[in-house]
Amino acid sequence: MPARREARRRRRISMTSLVDVIFLLLLFFMLTSTFTRFSEVELAAGGAAGADPEAQPHFLQLGPDRLTLDGAPVALDALAGALPREGEGPRPVLVALRDGVTAQRLTDLLVVLRGLPDVRATVLGPS
Repeated sequence: MPARREARRRRRISMTSLVDVIFLLLLFFMLTSTFTRFSEVELAAGGAAGADPEAQPHFLQLGPDRLTLDGAPVALDALAGALPREGEGPRPVLVALRDGVTAQRLTDLLVVLRGLPDVRATVLGPS
């Protein structure tokens, strides 16, 4: 009988599969986590809450490589100086998108408009 006990020695548990599972879980959580916070641009729903109905809206037309304000070409970084200031209250700005405008270009324009005081931008669909 003692010979049988030596033959029935316990086998060691393999740790290879446990390490593989832990590695896959670690990889999954690393790939699905967000480590940076992206900047956000606030968009208001349609409607002119608080807007002066008598205020004359300005018309911005955004193209892939061109920006016009009321029909005159303007650079994106010079938009703050080109947008006229008339009276008190919010200034309505209508933004029309041309074909081929990227989301990044629209975001750049919205960031500039957001930095201007009392500007209420409304984005129209592509034309």
